[in-house]
Amino acid sequence: MKYQTRKRALVLLADGTIFYGKSVGIEGTSTGEICFNTGMTGYQEIFTDPSYFGQIMVTANAHIGNYGINDKEVESDGIKISGLICRNFSFTHSRVDSNGNLKDWFEKHNIVAISDVDTRALVAYIRDNGAMNAIISTEIGNIEGLKKQLANVPTMEGLELASKVSTKKAYYIGDENAPIKIAALDIGIKKNILRNLTSRGAYIKVFPFNSKFAELAAFNPDGYFISNGPGDPEPLIDAQEVAKEIIKSNVPLFGICLGHQVIALANGISTYKMHNGHRGINHPVKNLLTGKGEITSQNHGFAINKEETENNKDVEITHVHLNDHTVAGIRLKNKPVFSVQYHPEASPGPHDSEYLFDQFIENIKEAKKSRV
Repeated sequence: MKYQTRKRALVLLADGTIFYGKSVGIEGTSTGEICFNTGMTGYQEIFTDPSYFGQIMVTANAHIGNYGINDKEVESDGIKISGLICRNFSFTHSRVDSNGNLKDWFEKHNIVAISDVDTRALVAYIRDNGAMNAIISTEIGNIEGLKKQLANVPTMEGLELASKVSTKKAYYIGDENAPIKIAALDIGIKKNILRNLTSRGAYIKVFPFNSKFAELAAFNPDGYFISNGPGDPEPLIDAQEVAKEIIKSNVPLFGICLGHQVIALANGISTYKMHNGHRGINHPVKNLLTGKGEITSQNHGFAINKEETENNKDVEITHVHLNDHTVAGIRLKNKPVFSVQYHPEASPGPHDSEYLFDQFIENIKEAKKSRV
C-alpha cells in the first residue's frame, strides 16, 4: 500500500487529548484501555497474549511488522488486543520462516491499527497521566460522536474479563502417561506456560475460569496452577474460592500474574490498579531468597498491596520489582504455594525466570514423596 493513499486516523483519549496518525488500511473504530509495551521484539506473542484482552496497544519500538508473522508464534487462538498504535508499520517483511505479513493477519482478525503516530509523545503522556480508556478510529470527522462512544466504555477497574478468554470446555495437553498431573485453572492462559509444564513431564487438564475446586480435584492432580489473564482480579470470586480450597488441601500450587493476584486475594491481601502498569521484556526483579537479579517479561496493570503482604503472618515476599519496589512474588510460609507477578514463560522475553517451573515441579515431587 502506498503511503500517500492511506486515510488519516486518530487516537482519542478519555481526557480529550488527541493524537493523529494514518490508517494501515483497516478502516473502523476500536475502544479499550490504552497501554504501552516497551519490548523491542515479540509483537506477535504480545498481540495474542490473553492478558491484553480489552486493551489498545501502543508499541514503543518504532518498527512493527518488519519480520512478518509465524503461525507457531502465538500465545492463544487469535489476536487479543483491541487495536494497535505504532510509529512505523511495515507492509513488507523480511524473514526466512515467515508465514505472511502483519497487515493481512490483522485484516483476517478485523483488527484496527493506525501508524505514523508520535508514539514517543503518546507513551510519555500515558506514563505521566496514567492508563485510561481510548478510542482509535478512521472517522476523524466525527470527534463528538467518538467522545460519546468512548464515554460508554467501562473502565478496567472492577472489570471481569477472564470469562472472555478462558476455554469453554476442559481439555488435556501432554502425555497422559506422564509421571505428574497438573490441574490448571484457565483465566487467560498463555500457550508457552503449558509448553513449559509439559516439557518438564507434566500431563495437564485445563479447566474453564468458573470451575469449582471439586471439578479440579476430581482429576486427582499432583499440583495446581492458576494462570495469567486480563482484567481486575477482585471480581474473580470463583477463582479465589478455588485458590482457598487448594491451599487447604496442601497440594502444591503455582500462580502467574493474574493467578498471583488471585492467590493474594485468597489470603486476605488486597489488589489495586496501577498508574500505568508494567509491560515489557526488560523489567528488573530481585529474588530476595537468593539475592540474584532477574530480567523479566511483564504484563500487568494491577498489583498486590505490599504493606498488607508484609503484615500477613502466613505470607513471605520472595521477589520485588526494582524500579518501583512493588511485590513481584510471594510464597506461603507453611504451604507448598508460591506465585509471581511476572512471566517466567516469557514468549516474548528473557528466560532468567524459567527456574520457577523447575521449582514447581520439585514441590510436586516432594509432596508426592511425603504421601507415599
